[in-house]
Amino acid sequence: MTGRDAGSSVAVRPRVGHIQFLNCLPLYWGLARTGNLLDLDLTKDTPEKLSDQLVNGSLDIGPITCVEYLRHADELVVLPDIAVGSDGPVMSCVIVSRVPLGQLDGRRVALGSTSRTSVRLAQLLLEEREGVRPEYFGCPPDLDAMLADADAAVLIGDPALRASLEQAPSQGLAVHDLGEMWKEWTGLPFVFAVWAARREFVERRPEAVAAVHRAFLESRDLSLAEAGRVAEQAARWEAFSAPVLERYFSEALDFSLGERQIAGIAEFARRVGHDSGFAPDVTVSLLEPVGAVLS
Repeated sequence: MTGRDAGSSVAVRPRVGHIQFLNCLPLYWGLARTGNLLDLDLTKDTPEKLSDQLVNGSLDIGPITCVEYLRHADELVVLPDIAVGSDGPVMSCVIVSRVPLGQLDGRRVALGSTSRTSVRLAQLLLEEREGVRPEYFGCPPDLDAMLADADAAVLIGDPALRASLEQAPSQGLAVHDLGEMWKEWTGLPFVFAVWAARREFVERRPEAVAAVHRAFLESRDLSLAEAGRVAEQAARWEAFSAPVLERYFSEALDFSLGERQIAGIAEFARRVGHDSGFAPDVTVSLLEPVGAVLS
């Protein structure tokens, strides 16, 4: 997986992004077990910051939210068969509401998410599926603080898990799962983030990109095969039980990227591209085998 900078004899590891949410733990947990962790220069951050770093060239390979990928598809190549999405309820991308969603027209909705994709999905579902036009505002992802000034809140990641599993039930609040709403509306999976490499990096170091791709697939497969163990270890440090985390990793999250997931990306692009900074007919460019890249 090593490469060398021009004029240098020092091997340079690929600069790879790492989302710090629980939803990506199975993609990274196995890297140490397979021996691939030391081959990567990992940067841990939020989905949006990692997306920006991949776009500006601070990273070579990494996760990028669906919206940001679609905005920069010409500069990026997507790694096949790996993503973060859902094919139904996702548990960690939710709208928590005091009132039925159909009553949110003109009311305040707090956006506590750091993901432009989840925010855009929530807005799409509220406006096009529910037929309401709320007043949106951004704020930190703290459910109680959000609902002090709003009738509903959009949350993703670990704060969404806490809100949907603990806070909302204890307060009698309704939880609306964005993955479930999208699947009911379109019949398709939803992809929140893909893994991509900068196109110029693929052209310059195709073998390194292929090796990183293999490392993530091996890590994911190992983690899902041992999901109970991953959940037990994570539960030592997280505010969720091992059974909840195992269900989250094994049932709620979809880490694949095949034809149905790509169709879901295309449907999302068709519905939001006109006002989101990209063409509604963006084509997802997938990484080809190294032999095809070099031919």
